[in-house]
Amino acid sequence: MLPLYWMVSTAVKSPAQMFESRRRGFPTRSISAASRKVFQEVPFGRFLVNTIIIVALNIVGHLVSVTLIAYGFARLRFPGRSVLFLIMLSTLMIPYHVTLVPRFILFSKLGWINTYLPLTVPAFTGSAFLIFLVRQYMMSIPFDLDEAAYIDGASRFGVFWRIILPLSRPALMLVIVFTFVGTWNDFLQPLIYLNDPNMFTVSLGLSFFQGARETNWNLLMAGSLLATIPPLILFFIAQRQLIGGISIEGLKG
Repeated sequence: MLPLYWMVSTAVKSPAQMFESRRRGFPTRSISAASRKVFQEVPFGRFLVNTIIIVALNIVGHLVSVTLIAYGFARLRFPGRSVLFLIMLSTLMIPYHVTLVPRFILFSKLGWINTYLPLTVPAFTGSAFLIFLVRQYMMSIPFDLDEAAYIDGASRFGVFWRIILPLSRPALMLVIVFTFVGTWNDFLQPLIYLNDPNMFTVSLGLSFFQGARETNWNLLMAGSLLATIPPLILFFIAQRQLIGGISIEGLKG
């Protein structure tokens, strides 16, 4: 709670008050006034919209790709399934920063620099960690449900859509929360691929308050406080399913 308190207290102080003694440095403005100042200094509303677009596309991409791939590994039988799953898991051992240069070269040749494509398209190819989580959850669903559905004439996609997905809601909520938080807080990828300030995300837009010689700490903390609100709202909405999903993953994994 101390970092949050420091963030709020810094946001409501003027630059002159931040470095005064505790007795003299009382706040002189409200949170709403500090928030309005952030929107006046930089196009923070545009940054929010840009970030929401990227987050939404990443959530859709992960929900589509992760669930389909996890379903294949969990419920289907085909040659080489275990080998492919092991290869996929082995990619988790590759440091993320090792792939930055090859990815940048690839996206540059595709003409995707200064677009949202490098930030969204990879989500439609899946995530090894999320695939592992959802696959483990789907394996805990009784296979008798699949067999009963096949007897009733259901197709593989019908079983996936009507039986497996509805029963996998806690795991899907994990995918949504992890994707939302990871994409919302991502700073490095927007920094690498985006050059137009009008396309900046929230995390990248906060850098406007940090200069080479001076940092506007009160506005930086006010903007950071605004940036933490959406993840907190999502957590409070999804906390029951999130905690339940993590508990089940731990038991079934």
